[in-house]
Amino acid sequence: MTGYDPDRMLVETRAFNAELERLMATVPSVHTVPPAQTRRDRREGLGIFPAPVLLPNARTIEIGGPGGPVPLRIIPPDRESTGAFLHIHGGGWTLGGNDLQDTRLDRLARETGLTVVSVDYRLAPENPYPAAPDDCEAAALWLLGDEGKAALGVGGELAIGGDSAGGHLAALTLVRLRDRHGITGAFGAAVLQYGSFDLSMTPSQRLWGERNLVLSVPILNWFVDQFLPVHDREQRRDPDISPLFAELSGMPPAIFTVGTQDALLDDTLFMEARWRAAGHATELRTWAEAPHGFISLPMTVADAALSAEYDFLRRTLGLHPR
Repeated sequence: MTGYDPDRMLVETRAFNAELERLMATVPSVHTVPPAQTRRDRREGLGIFPAPVLLPNARTIEIGGPGGPVPLRIIPPDRESTGAFLHIHGGGWTLGGNDLQDTRLDRLARETGLTVVSVDYRLAPENPYPAAPDDCEAAALWLLGDEGKAALGVGGELAIGGDSAGGHLAALTLVRLRDRHGITGAFGAAVLQYGSFDLSMTPSQRLWGERNLVLSVPILNWFVDQFLPVHDREQRRDPDISPLFAELSGMPPAIFTVGTQDALLDDTLFMEARWRAAGHATELRTWAEAPHGFISLPMTVADAALSAEYDFLRRTLGLHPR
């Protein structure tokens, strides 16, 4: 990609992976710690992840959802808004929050002119499936309705996206909008970052093994078990659980981002192929040896991947650069 030396980027990525793997071996694996403790530690900057930076220009509102209020984190651009981006955070449906990536979402808003609306969906295991997709569906319907447009003061273009579990929930939300409400074409673009699209496990997940590079097979199994405590392997292939098995007509153009050192590599490769086979424009960006979650890590490859996504949004939605 213009401005980035792939050889130098690969050397940096390999060194970063080695250090990340070393650091992760010094703390208990996430699947051995109660989720509430991990959530608290990450908010306080304990362990290997820095504390989140909360931006003063961000605000949180609440909308009604099927299980109670759904908080939405609103981050405006630094100029007149061109529309909105519905963001869904990752964290294995168990961790994370809509206020833990303000700086990254602020950059998205500044680069595209879109107002970012990030969903604080209910987390497992306290709230297993279908709580998270229900909340994301409610947020999408609110954003598409008059109430959402009035509350945000925005019109224009709409996009949707998320990382990891958030990519999974973004895809599910688009399928639900079509199947439950007859809504297609409302979102003009999707940004799907290393999503988990087959919760019965793709080959790359099953073959990954014990290596803990953000994810491992035990961690993957644990996350899915929190989200789907009563569903067996075949039940996890329900299209409302694993969107890889959904019929994909009526989806928007999408950019798929994944690193080649990610246990979820096949999820992205398979989903992009099915999305494209359904007749939709896609861009597949595989980043050499980048690990799971890399867009949130201080790596040159993260900057390159995010720049490609912002360029995709500007081109697809007809937005002007800064």
